[in-house]
Amino acid sequence: MMADLFQTGLAVTRMQDIALSVLATVIGHQAEKNWVIADAGWMAMSRDRGTAKQRVDQGYGVVCDLDGRPLDGSDLIIVDANEEHGILAHRNGRAIKAEAFPVGSRVRILPNHACATGAQHDRFHAVDADRPGEIIAQWSSISGW
Repeated sequence: MMADLFQTGLAVTRMQDIALSVLATVIGHQAEKNWVIADAGWMAMSRDRGTAKQRVDQGYGVVCDLDGRPLDGSDLIIVDANEEHGILAHRNGRAIKAEAFPVGSRVRILPNHACATGAQHDRFHAVDADRPGEIIAQWSSISGW
């Protein structure tokens, strides 16, 4: 099981057990709106908003550091998305320090729905939790039904 945020919301799994994430790059800021813009929109994350009806709405995904640890106590999420871009912001609208997310820096995003997110990509890279920057395996995804 890869697990996802929907399952976490059902208390079936823990957030730290989610095995699928999307590596995203910061591509801009809108400081006046307290937004960080990343290259992971709904085409990367899926349109699944299954957590919207749960106790905690996770937007389009929870933003993590490169080691997969949620940032700001899991309060930094993708609050909105278009096809190619995700808007990273605090769920409560709190200010984000743009210097903490320089253009070109990377974050990991935990998905609402592992199946729908995984289906959006043509390959997977496996990393070891003890060596998160090192790809230890790669395989192609299977498309179609």
